[in-house]
Amino acid sequence: MFSKIKTFILKNVFLVSKKPVLFLDLLEANSLYNENMLIDPSKLNFRFKYTSLYGLFALFTIFVLLFVTLLMHKFFTTLNFHLLIIIVVISTIGMVFCFDVFKIWARKNISLVLIKKAWENHFPFFPYEKYSKKVEEIYNNALKEEIQRRDMQKYVMSKISKS
Repeated sequence: MFSKIKTFILKNVFLVSKKPVLFLDLLEANSLYNENMLIDPSKLNFRFKYTSLYGLFALFTIFVLLFVTLLMHKFFTTLNFHLLIIIVVISTIGMVFCFDVFKIWARKNISLVLIKKAWENHFPFFPYEKYSKKVEEIYNNALKEEIQRRDMQKYVMSKISKS
């Protein structure tokens, strides 16, 4: 069930280009993803659909707030007005924080989906789960050795086939 919701969110919140991910962009994105960093969307050819993003989060927020309000209504009626204002301010801060966490979660998940899709294109004989760390090490070594961009694919493929 959660995977269906996740797929629905990713499908509706992002616009993914039909162009394939370039080899060097895949290497950089894989390296950044393994280091738990956010990846530049242009490297993986996607962008947010902000209208859908805000709309989906607004629906989620309305659902949660209605549920909390229905549960806590009796308690809220007994509170002082000034305390209610403080609760509203804190809940607004919480919603903004949750929105940022939601954006980061969605961006990391779409990044992983697109990296795996590009991986199947560029490394069809090397499963992502097994070789992503090895390819990251090879890529980082190539950067240290200052391998030129035009020779990077040959270098990575020769190193990965030896391992």
